[in-house]
Order: sequence, then structure tokens, then C-alpha cells
Amino acid sequence: MLVFGGSGFLGRHLDPLAAAARWDIVAPSSESVDVRRRSTVVHAITDWKPHAVVNLAYRKGDRPTTVDGARHIAEGAEACGARLVHLSTDVVFGGRAAPYHEQDRPDPATEYGRQKRDAERAVIESCPGAVVLRTSLLYGTGHMAPLQHDVRLALATGPEHRSMTFFTDEYRCPAHAADVAAAITELARRPDVTGPLHVAGPDAVSRADFARAIASWLGLDPTRLTTSTIGEAGMSRPARVVLDTTAATALGITCRPLAEGLAR
Repeated sequence: MLVFGGSGFLGRHLDPLAAAARWDIVAPSSESVDVRRRSTVVHAITDWKPHAVVNLAYRKGDRPTTVDGARHIAEGAEACGARLVHLSTDVVFGGRAAPYHEQDRPDPATEYGRQKRDAERAVIESCPGAVVLRTSLLYGTGHMAPLQHDVRLALATGPEHRSMTFFTDEYRCPAHAADVAAAITELARRPDVTGPLHVAGPDAVSRADFARAIASWLGLDPTRLTTSTIGEAGMSRPARVVLDTTAATALGITCRPLAEGLAR
């Protein structure tokens, strides 16, 4: 299994689970294989000839990594006949009251969402047999996600941290990173599953309630968190993005509820 972006938060969960499933893991650093350089990526994949390729590569605000890198990885996987699992996000959707199904047309409301939508398109065009795994906010227990560090910082004593706000009207479906890593490991062996697949937690949780749950898990006082609404903050972002995970559940791929994921 050749993993791009394997040194990140999700990659740290994927490595032990994939190894336990008897995958030999190769996770090149971004310095050794720059996904923005097509020839470097395609040559690396065709030289290694992996059975599966996993794309977790992402840099905030870096379209060449997110979009061009995804295309290069997909082209390399297609060239050597490798199974490709590409990680995407729920915010390829712009938000609505009803849950989103895999067949719904992406309508992103943020630049990050637009980049991930374009990456999905590049992957499917270049490697039609790939699976595009859309997930939601990730958290962990052995390793903490950036969002969990944000909560801890927000409850730090310094006033520079207490200004961090968590929205009461922005709903997502948090997923434990180990569950998403297990899904990637399973999908790497399932070439019959192609196109988008929604893998997320079963609970629609507001950012504020998610932050409160994290604070309690950290042993901190959740009532000290600053909350607001998207409108009060003068921001424009998706308010409710809930993924329908029926298709993944039918494959035996599920994520635990938030309360269970944070249980000690």
C-alpha cells in the first residue's frame, strides 16, 4: 500500500491498522515525492507497482497539492493498475436540511470545498475505478486532531485563545479517525466499490456541541467555551452538511457515535 500524506493525522491511524491487515506500507515524505510534480509521482507509483494507493495528501490553501496532486496520483494508479482510495470531504456540499447521498451534485460554498470537488473530478476522470471516500470532521483518542487542539487552546488561560468561537448552527457528522482508517483499509481490498462513498459518524452534531464533548473528554470545563452562530460571526459557510452513510453501512463500513468514540 503506497500512501501519500501518510505522516498526517489520519495517516498515523492508517499505518497500524493497515499493517495489522497485512499490508506492507510505503509512505514517502512530501520531500521525496512531491505530488505537485506529475513525472515524479507517476514514476514513483509505476516503479513501486503497489497493489493499492491511498491519497491523503493535502496542504491548506495549496491547490496544486490538493487538485493537481490528486490527478497525478490517479494517473499513476491507473497506469499500473493499482486500486486507488482517495480521501475527500463532506464540504464538497454547500449545506441543506436533508442528508446528502453519493449521487447528489457537489455544490461547495468554500474554497476548500471547491478544491476538493475539483480533486474528486480529476480522480474519477483519470482513474475511473477509484473510490472517493467522503468523510466529515475527524477526531482521535490516541492522537488528537487539529480540532481537538483548537478546543484545548480555546480553554487556555491566555486571552489570545479565549476569542476562539464555536458555532451552534453548523452541523457535521464527526468520525473517529480509526474508523475512517479501517474503512480505507477495507476499501483498498474492494475494487468492486467505485465512485463516491460516504463514511462518517451517525450523529449530526453542532460545532459547539462537538467542542463541548472534546472539552469534557480533555477534562476541561465545556461551559467556558465561546459559542455563536454563523450569522452573528458575519461569516458565510455551510450550516448543515450531513452525509447519508447507507451505502457504506451495507458494505459493513460504519463509524461509532461520538459518545462511544470519546468513551474512556
